[in-house]
Amino acid sequence: MAYSLRIADIPLSERPRERLISQGPKSLSTAELIAILLRTGQGQGKLSAIGLGQFILQKLSENQRDPLEILRDITPQELMDIPGLGPAKATTILAAIELGKRTFYSRPPERQLIESPEAAAGALAHELMWQTQERFAVLLLDVKNRLLGAKTITIGTATETLAHPREIFREVLRQGATRLIVAHNHPSGNLEPSQEDIDLTRHLLEGAQYLQIPLLDHLILGQGNHESLRKVTSLWEELPQNE
Repeated sequence: MAYSLRIADIPLSERPRERLISQGPKSLSTAELIAILLRTGQGQGKLSAIGLGQFILQKLSENQRDPLEILRDITPQELMDIPGLGPAKATTILAAIELGKRTFYSRPPERQLIESPEAAAGALAHELMWQTQERFAVLLLDVKNRLLGAKTITIGTATETLAHPREIFREVLRQGATRLIVAHNHPSGNLEPSQEDIDLTRHLLEGAQYLQIPLLDHLILGQGNHESLRKVTSLWEELPQNE
């Protein structure tokens, strides 16, 4: 059984993989998507990948059936009954179908809402609260203050850490966050902000103004307690954020 259209005969820019990369998966036909999964040989006497994809759809559409509807619940044996499909190709197709089902039907977990310094401290407690070295971390939030993730930016010595605004905002932008809360720990448990803490917060507030990504707070954590620089300084009045 042969098929005239081989992938090798198609111009490189029009081949399924190249078009998927340049134009996205929606630009491909169902047969071409199956062809990418199968990656079958292109020698004489064999169906090409695209040809085999079209042949599979043709067999599934017999008796006026919708081939995609059949594929959703097809068994391995039913697939292997189609000429040209052995266990390897059949299981590849079934794995792709199952992955699609799981992606479609799965619901993302409810994102934690960060509405207070207490909630932010709780989200960072594991990373910062009881550490013996200073760590600087950022909470990444969406426009509704829902938690997208937390990231430790730097780990310092027992008495100090370094965090540059460039490193912090690079992570914020990379993750697509629209708001942030920064925090670091004081291993001693003394939560009074140092002059370095205040200076860094001022720089971050200035950067947040420029990028239009509001900095909501800077917390200090340690030994079971936390402090909010937003509450104990006037920095947010000096450098208001577009919240």
